[in-house]
Amino acid sequence: MKQFGGSVLFLNRSDINTDEIIPAKYLTEISKQALKPYLLEDLKLDGFNPAADVAGKKVIITRENFGCGSSREHAPWALEVNGIYVVIATNFARIFRQNMFNCGMMAIEMDKKSIEDMFHTFAEKETECKVVFNDDGTAKVKLIAGSLSKSYQFKLDDFEKALVEKDGWIGYADSKY
Repeated sequence: MKQFGGSVLFLNRSDINTDEIIPAKYLTEISKQALKPYLLEDLKLDGFNPAADVAGKKVIITRENFGCGSSREHAPWALEVNGIYVVIATNFARIFRQNMFNCGMMAIEMDKKSIEDMFHTFAEKETECKVVFNDDGTAKVKLIAGSLSKSYQFKLDDFEKALVEKDGWIGYADSKY
């Protein structure tokens, strides 16, 4: 199973679309690895430099409607080859969210109040994230910056959890059929 957590990249904008996640001109690439250097290349955000800001990040925290726009598997693939297996937002485009889970990655939906608190408390700090699955079926995101830490509850349905545990749809299908 992938490691869900690590250094956080805060993207303070709503409606980040799949063309901004991975520009359409790279959709002809025949391997996932070929997408790696182009992640978020076309994202316009004050003070954001994808060449410098993405390296080493393992989690993205953003606003509403992440992954909107064209339906394509390349967007989660570009995240995956960069080691980003968790995106946390208020909500996601439906197909993008399902593609994340199909790849064994997590698209975690949080209420606006929690997302706002994450930005207010942690966005200007070097922040680490841990995703914790509890024995009682609940889950939480724990953010840590120095001595400061906070946890935020979230829900995954049983099928989403199974996809994550089996590293995506192929692993899940192999275990069932």
